[in-house]
Amino acid sequence: MDGERKRVLLRVAYDGTAYHGWQKQQNGVTIQETLEETLTGLLREKITVTGASRTDAGVHALCNIAVFDTGARIPAEKICYAVNQRLPEDIRVTESREVRSDFDLKKCHAHKTYEYKIINAAFPDPTKRLYSYFTYFPCDVERMNMAARHLIGEHDFKSFCTAGAQVETTVRQVTDIRVMRKGKEITIAVSGNGFLYNMVRIIAGTLLEVGYGRMEPEHVREILESRDRRNAGPTAPARGLCLKQLEIEE
Repeated sequence: MDGERKRVLLRVAYDGTAYHGWQKQQNGVTIQETLEETLTGLLREKITVTGASRTDAGVHALCNIAVFDTGARIPAEKICYAVNQRLPEDIRVTESREVRSDFDLKKCHAHKTYEYKIINAAFPDPTKRLYSYFTYFPCDVERMNMAARHLIGEHDFKSFCTAGAQVETTVRQVTDIRVMRKGKEITIAVSGNGFLYNMVRIIAGTLLEVGYGRMEPEHVREILESRDRRNAGPTAPARGLCLKQLEIEE
């Protein structure tokens, strides 16, 4: 028997390899679709899930956030345990809790950190092939950091957005970018209040061009000011990208 309706927040981790991104679509299985179908079966009512970050096909996440409404009597904090018994192994709900009834993800101030992983070695590491981009070209991390500094702050990132993306504005605020090397692994960490379609992957592809020595660090400022996608580097493959942190102001 149904109880009073409540709004439930989920934190969701997933390996995006087998999915066509977060958002439900007709041409492939998605994270949103899988969550909705699993929750519908568990709670025995039609569930519609709204996500905080629409990650692309093949992109991973440790902490995406989603909300839905339900009249089921199961306590909100117990839903994560129950739904994980039904979800495929590459998706896990790491937290579930009740939020106020007027809680709206679209109106929340969010701060996100994405990490892009690169294996820079003579040969690929087969154990990391699904979670990193491999390149054997030598990469100068110091040069990449010099270039990254030009992107910190509030800018028009049209040059770092896939052409034709339907958005009201291409202005975004990047609060930090760091490029770190540990052995053969390079990590590009990008933090900000929101990101355009493929923005982090284009930033990664552009910084790699600088790391290879094909582009000067100062040129990144010119790319930014040009507001022309054709001037930036290639879009790095999805498998290297992971949403690592997502904090919201409730």
